[in-house]
Amino acid sequence: MRIYKYWLTIIDCASFLFLSIIPYFTGTQSFFGFMDDTIAAISTPSGTGAIALIRLSGPQAWEIADSVIEWPGTKKTSKTFEANRTAYAWLLDGPRRIDEVMVTAFKAPKSYSGEDMVEISCHGSAYIQNEILNLLVRKGARLAHPGEFTQRAWLNGKLDLSQAEAVADLVASSGQASHRLALDQLRGGITQELDKIRADLLHFVTLIELELDFTEEDVEFADRTMLVKLLEQVLDRFTRLTSSFDLGNAVKSGVPVAIAGETNVGKSTLLNALLKEERAIVSELPGTTRDVIEDAIHIRGIEFRFVDTAGIRETQDTIETMGIERAYRQFEKARIVMALTDVTDPIDKSLKWIEQIEARIREDQHLIILLNKIDLVDDTDNPIIQSIEQSLIGNRHYKILPVSAKTGKGLDALEQHLLELINIKVLEDSDVIITNARHYEALVNARSALFRTLNGLHSGTSGDFLSQDIREALHYLSEITGVISSEEVLNSIFRNFCIGK
Repeated sequence: MRIYKYWLTIIDCASFLFLSIIPYFTGTQSFFGFMDDTIAAISTPSGTGAIALIRLSGPQAWEIADSVIEWPGTKKTSKTFEANRTAYAWLLDGPRRIDEVMVTAFKAPKSYSGEDMVEISCHGSAYIQNEILNLLVRKGARLAHPGEFTQRAWLNGKLDLSQAEAVADLVASSGQASHRLALDQLRGGITQELDKIRADLLHFVTLIELELDFTEEDVEFADRTMLVKLLEQVLDRFTRLTSSFDLGNAVKSGVPVAIAGETNVGKSTLLNALLKEERAIVSELPGTTRDVIEDAIHIRGIEFRFVDTAGIRETQDTIETMGIERAYRQFEKARIVMALTDVTDPIDKSLKWIEQIEARIREDQHLIILLNKIDLVDDTDNPIIQSIEQSLIGNRHYKILPVSAKTGKGLDALEQHLLELINIKVLEDSDVIITNARHYEALVNARSALFRTLNGLHSGTSGDFLSQDIREALHYLSEITGVISSEEVLNSIFRNFCIGK
């Protein structure tokens, strides 16, 4: 008997039941994810503003809100909440009026969390916000944990786990590109792509396991050539998804760019020119920059985080030496390194510096050689520039761009090349981009299982083992959407949310 045939399915079901039952017995959650208590939180950032939002969610949300609300022109108990309606009211602490508010009520399951919800829009005074929140807690609510509203939305089937993570990414998005990727994920772009892959894999495993049930009759339900073709197509989709992570992660977190060079080659001037503001001190004295200066700009929706580092030179100055050490550490962190040379310097000096910085460039980094101060030479056909370019011909790591940080000449070409390095065309043309390290890891693990399956098909491996590998791949796909997730993973995801979201 092949009793191990469905072992992954059994483990998956057991994991789901375990995660559902444990919170039930600890009193924090009722069976299968429906929460017993009502939570409250301030959903707007701390500080003073025109309006603030306070949320209630849970079975007593309407009751608690009604106990502290007075409807103008009526007796307090003569008006009831209407679902999906906003109404003007006074908020009371006993006989004391705290604030005039707008109250919006949502009836389960038609709410963000899938539960009864009430949102109270009050004036943005920090005092008023805290008074209302404390009052709601005294009336029976408890303070929400970070991300608990979204966690309840996931538990109640309003979002899958990848969409829940997209909520945090959407809140944290700092540019057009990161906003677009988060919004696509929230709309279910990744989920839809994974559903297509899952359907193909389920078709595959169904054919294999049908054969296992009729082994004695020697029936073949699936042509092995057809299965190989199907699996190769699935692997191509996996490869496209995993290869997009490098771009997606850069867009989500911002692209780190280190500005490197010897002293007085114009690094700080270049940073100021790119930022279009006087961010770094510019001086003719060498060694002006002693520490790392960082700022960001957006180029066609992509955030680039530029880091101006201390000039590299031999020095006895302790503080400057520390700055140079920090500069080297920034080179290691950067995705792109822009090495500046001064076209008025001797060629041998420039080439020596370029060789020095190239020795520190990894295969996964990009190096741009910027020939700065071209405003001080006749034109870009200057023999100095030509000599440097000829010396570097054939090196794939290099892109050589003549620029003038002082006048801005060549900076448009620099910005265009930065976009080319992160492959913005892929971002604009592709439907699904992976931005989450957890998703990437799960996809890599699933792809490894599929490669084993493909090798097994070629070598004539038993259907039992093929089925086992396919189910392992399905297991990892389920981790992405949260069908199967450990408590540790869930805690890690939701504790990084804002309180009130």
